[in-house]
Amino acid sequence: MTQKKNKISIKNVKKTFGSKIVLNGLNLDLFSGESLVVIGGSGTGKSVLLKNILGLLEPDSGSIKIDGSEIVGINSKEKEKTLSKIGMLFQNAALFDSLSVWENVAFPLIQGKKASKEMAKIAAFEKLKAVGLSEEVAELYPVEISGGMKKRVGLARAIVTEPEVLFFDEPTTGLDPIMGDIINDLIVSCVKTLGATALSITHDMASAFKIADRIAMLYQGKIIWVGETKDIRNTGNDYVEQFINGRANGPIKMEFRQI
Repeated sequence: MTQKKNKISIKNVKKTFGSKIVLNGLNLDLFSGESLVVIGGSGTGKSVLLKNILGLLEPDSGSIKIDGSEIVGINSKEKEKTLSKIGMLFQNAALFDSLSVWENVAFPLIQGKKASKEMAKIAAFEKLKAVGLSEEVAELYPVEISGGMKKRVGLARAIVTEPEVLFFDEPTTGLDPIMGDIINDLIVSCVKTLGATALSITHDMASAFKIADRIAMLYQGKIIWVGETKDIRNTGNDYVEQFINGRANGPIKMEFRQI
């Protein structure tokens, strides 16, 4: 049996904000060519995990390696080189209002890869076509398009540099079920076409089941279960079963503020 190669390796990562422990010795491996989805409720630290991998936050302790190279504590130039391998679809698409759709998509090529505007525009149109958007849409501005279209534009921007790794932050949030499923299909298609490694975070189980080869559950700062998607309904883990079935009763207790 061929041993899987680690693309991203996270070991004993801890992150606190004041007295609040968000990541508490988290361990997780992401294998080359796979699509891994991290699930968990709101406020469990999923976005903090992504930001630590991206270098937007620095862990208090622990190790994060990409292709075997440590990224915790490295200088900005080394970090920029490592992160150039990554494409990112942000939760709310995070488009620039002052740029047209195609300029948003071309932005990583022009700013990050120093591509000419002409070459970047050709690449942007190509990626927009790949996510089902026309040349007419390419000339519009973000304020002129729907939420579903914005997600597609965000996805086109994430793949325009043809990265080795793709991150998806709550890719279906704010979308109706049909558009959410369309975005899921596009993610699967884009990851497969690029041969990329994908890490997604979500609380949407329909999305997780659609796009994941493996699923990991984050709870109280640690990964409490990780395995193949087909096995998640039979984990024997009460926390996982409560979450994936959306039950109010179980070991996971939601905190409510008194009004």
